[in-house]
Parts: sequence; C-alpha cells; structure tokens
Amino acid sequence: MPPLRIAIDAMGGDYGPRATVPGTALALAQRPDASATLYGRRHFLDVELSRLPASLAHVRDRIDVVEAGDRLPVDMTPSRLLRDAPSGSLHACLAALRADEAQACVSAEHTGAIMALARRDVGMLASVTRPAISAAIPTVSQRPCYMLDLGANVDVRAEHLVDFAFMGAAMVRLVDSIQLPRVGLLNVGTESSKGERRVREADALLRAHESSHFEYVGYVEGDALFTGNTDVAVCDGMVGNVALKSSEGLARMLGAQLRGEFQAGWYARMVGWLATPVLRRFMQELNPVRYNGASFLGLKATVVKSHGSAQAEGFAYAVRRAVDEAAMNLPERLML
Repeated sequence: MPPLRIAIDAMGGDYGPRATVPGTALALAQRPDASATLYGRRHFLDVELSRLPASLAHVRDRIDVVEAGDRLPVDMTPSRLLRDAPSGSLHACLAALRADEAQACVSAEHTGAIMALARRDVGMLASVTRPAISAAIPTVSQRPCYMLDLGANVDVRAEHLVDFAFMGAAMVRLVDSIQLPRVGLLNVGTESSKGERRVREADALLRAHESSHFEYVGYVEGDALFTGNTDVAVCDGMVGNVALKSSEGLARMLGAQLRGEFQAGWYARMVGWLATPVLRRFMQELNPVRYNGASFLGLKATVVKSHGSAQAEGFAYAVRRAVDEAAMNLPERLML
C-alpha cells in the first residue's frame, strides 16, 4: 500500500518554511506510513530542506516540493478571498486534495481563509449544513476533551449545534475508540433556564433525540472542560475560540510563574532542582504545542489547521493529526 500523501501549505503561518519544513520532517520521522508534498516558493523550501539535521535525513526521500505561490494576504476577508485572491500555496494544497493527489492538507493560514477556500474547493459532506473546527484540550484524566466549534461559525442555529454534537461524538469514537462519548453543551450554568435561546433549543433537541452513539450529559460550564467528565463540548465558534485561547494563555502564564518562583533565591532553586522531573511532566502536559492541530469537520476530505504561531514542533503535531485522520478515512466515516 503506497504511503499516505499529505499536502503541506509550506508558506502559511508566522514562521512560514522555517516551521513548516522541519515540522513536516519531524512528523514523517514518526509516521513511516506517510509522505508529504510541500507547496510554496521552491527556493525558500530548498533552503530549509538543506538545513534539516542528519537525524532527519532518512525522511528526505518522502518529501516532494511543488512550486506554488506565496501565503495569502492577511487583511483579506473570506468573501474577497473567494472573489479575487491571488493563487497561493493554500490554493495549491486544496487543489491537490480535490484531485486525489493527497489524502489530507495542513495549513497555518488564518481560519477564515482555510474555511472559505476549503468549502469551495473540497466541498462538504451532504449531511452537514455547517462545518466545525475541533481540537483537543487536556484534562485531569487521560481522556482529552474535544471542543467544537472553535471559530468557523460565530452565528449558528440550534440545529447546527446538534450537528456539531453528532460529528464530535463520531470523531471521538473513531479517534479515541470511546464507544459512548459523553457530549455536553457549553453554557453559562447547568440549570435548564440558563443560556441563550439557541443553546436551550439545542438542549431540547438533544434530549429528545435518543442516540446509541453518545451520551448527552446536558449543560457544562467552562471549568468542567478540564475535569475529564466530558468527551465533547459543543458551542458556537466565538465561545469556543475564546475558551481555547484563554486556556492556552493560562497554561503559558502558569509555566512562566512556576519558572519565576523556582528562581527566587537559593532555597527555591534547590527545591526546583529536586522537583525537576515532576515539573517537566507537568509542563509537558500543559504545553499547548502538544494539542496543536484543529480539524475541519464536515468537509469531504481531511483539512487540519495549525496554529499560526506554531514553530516546528507544534507544526509536527498538526501533520501527525492529519496523517492519523487520513489513515482512518475520518471524513467519510463522519456521515451523520
């Protein structure tokens, strides 16, 4: 069986090829069943490929380079991108996906651009009215919580939230092999009278719909996202994006505060040295880089967004997520 081919938008993100090229190589080193095509300015990509360390030399024969345009202008709205955006590396990736020249696409472009162009160039599953972005967040248990939507849809109806619940539950069953995922609606309280009208309507629809595919647990508040008691948290794109970015910011602040505390005097430094193994594991669990890579659920093919500020290690996580989803043919198996 030929290796899975992943189309990489190598020009997107804050760091462009400096992150996407080594990040792709890192991912392929851990996924011998995958190969990649880098789309972008060849001279930039060749330079970064030449800088790969000797430890990654064995993956070079699984990386191809295709000349394409640059990244998209950052100030263009999705509607204008659809009308008159110049062709770029993201366009080339999505074209490869549409032509079955790749089984997945990874880009660090901004969310609106990826969503608009992917809906047009890749298309949506027939049973899905709105796509949603999903990503995992860490919890105190070994089971992550998947949130959706994280920014694709700000204005949604109750029916869309119900679709998100079904898609999220299907993804968890496939990705984490959890046969009965616990699904909750993110809300300002757990009482039945709380929340916006569309959230209350979605709650009523989910309670009325008997499903053997997931357990609906009702409303969950923000602090419950990290307890491990919910596998899927459903919300609109604005709420989800704010919650995700807030948790990432909190994790970074905790890390900075801990490092500062253990440098405050000789005694603190000694305690810090003794606690180094525990602290290293703790920071690794909180590190947002480990959870980089958000899936666009509802599209006909696998499209994964990397955080725009991700460097090589973070981008590698997004590529590995794309490989995993393509290997299990996730989009086709998400049919509602």
